[in-house]
Amino acid sequence: MKIISILILVVCFLITLALGAQNQELVNFNYLAAQGEFQLSTLLGIAFGSGFGLGWLICGMLYLKARFSKNRLTKKVVKQQKELDQLRDEPIKE
Repeated sequence: MKIISILILVVCFLITLALGAQNQELVNFNYLAAQGEFQLSTLLGIAFGSGFGLGWLICGMLYLKARFSKNRLTKKVVKQQKELDQLRDEPIKE
Protein backbone atom coordinates (compact mmCIF):
# COMPACT_ATOMS: atom_id res chain seq x y z
CA MET A 1 0.00 0.00 0.00
CA LYS A 2 2.85 2.35 0.85
CA ILE A 3 4.50 1.71 -2.52
CA ILE A 4 1.28 2.53 -4.37
CA SER A 5 0.86 5.84 -2.52
CA ILE A 6 4.50 6.80 -3.23
CA LEU A 7 4.02 5.86 -6.89
CA ILE A 8 0.89 8.03 -7.12
CA LEU A 9 2.75 10.95 -5.54
CA VAL A 10 5.63 10.60 -8.01
CA VAL A 11 3.22 10.44 -10.96
CA CYS A 12 1.43 13.59 -9.75
CA PHE A 13 4.79 15.34 -9.37
CA LEU A 14 5.81 14.36 -12.92
CA ILE A 15 2.47 15.57 -14.32
CA THR A 16 2.99 18.85 -12.47
CA LEU A 17 6.43 19.23 -14.00
CA ALA A 18 5.08 18.49 -17.47
CA LEU A 19 2.31 21.07 -17.11
CA GLY A 20 4.75 23.58 -15.65
CA ALA A 21 7.07 23.20 -18.61
CA GLN A 22 4.19 24.20 -20.93
CA ASN A 23 3.29 27.35 -18.91
CA GLN A 24 6.23 29.69 -19.50
CA GLU A 25 4.07 32.78 -19.91
CA LEU A 26 4.94 35.81 -17.74
CA VAL A 27 2.14 36.99 -15.49
CA ASN A 28 1.79 40.05 -13.30
CA PHE A 29 1.36 39.05 -9.66
CA ASN A 30 0.19 41.61 -7.10
CA TYR A 31 0.97 40.57 -3.55
CA LEU A 32 0.57 42.47 -0.31
CA ALA A 33 3.72 44.61 -0.33
CA ALA A 34 4.51 44.92 -4.04
CA GLN A 35 4.03 43.36 -7.42
CA GLY A 36 6.22 41.37 -9.74
CA GLU A 37 6.33 39.48 -12.99
CA PHE A 38 6.76 35.74 -12.63
CA GLN A 39 6.57 32.76 -14.93
CA LEU A 40 3.24 31.05 -14.48
CA SER A 41 4.92 27.71 -13.79
CA THR A 42 7.09 29.23 -11.04
CA LEU A 43 4.11 30.93 -9.44
CA LEU A 44 2.05 27.73 -9.52
CA GLY A 45 4.99 25.74 -8.11
CA ILE A 46 5.41 28.17 -5.22
CA ALA A 47 1.69 28.09 -4.46
CA PHE A 48 1.56 24.28 -4.64
CA GLY A 49 4.71 23.86 -2.53
CA SER A 50 3.63 26.29 0.17
CA GLY A 51 0.16 24.70 0.34
CA PHE A 52 1.69 21.23 0.55
CA GLY A 53 4.06 22.33 3.33
CA LEU A 54 1.31 24.09 5.25
CA GLY A 55 -0.93 21.03 4.98
CA TRP A 56 1.84 18.75 6.32
CA LEU A 57 2.50 21.18 9.17
CA ILE A 58 -1.16 21.30 10.22
CA CYS A 59 -1.62 17.53 9.91
CA GLY A 60 1.61 16.96 11.85
CA MET A 61 0.46 19.22 14.67
CA LEU A 62 -2.92 17.47 14.85
CA TYR A 63 -1.20 14.06 14.81
CA LEU A 64 1.11 15.06 17.67
CA LYS A 65 -1.83 16.44 19.65
CA ALA A 66 -3.75 13.17 19.23
CA ARG A 67 -0.66 11.13 20.11
CA PHE A 68 -0.02 13.12 23.32
CA SER A 69 -3.68 12.80 24.26
CA LYS A 70 -3.57 9.03 23.67
CA ASN A 71 -0.45 8.67 25.82
CA ARG A 72 -1.99 10.72 28.63
CA LEU A 73 -5.21 8.71 28.55
CA THR A 74 -3.29 5.42 28.46
CA LYS A 75 -1.38 6.40 31.60
CA LYS A 76 -4.66 7.37 33.27
CA VAL A 77 -6.25 4.01 32.39
CA VAL A 78 -3.23 2.12 33.76
CA LYS A 79 -3.39 4.11 36.99
CA GLN A 80 -7.14 3.50 37.36
CA GLN A 81 -6.69 -0.21 36.60
CA LYS A 82 -4.08 -0.50 39.37
CA GLU A 83 -6.40 1.28 41.78
CA LEU A 84 -9.30 -1.00 40.81
CA ASP A 85 -7.13 -4.10 41.29
CA GLN A 86 -6.13 -2.85 44.75
CA LEU A 87 -9.74 -2.28 45.71
CA ARG A 88 -10.73 -5.76 44.52
CA ASP A 89 -7.93 -7.36 46.56
CA GLU A 90 -8.92 -5.68 49.83
CA PRO A 91 -11.16 -7.70 52.11
CA ILE A 92 -14.74 -6.51 52.57
CA LYS A 93 -15.18 -4.52 55.78
CA GLU A 94 -18.49 -4.81 57.54
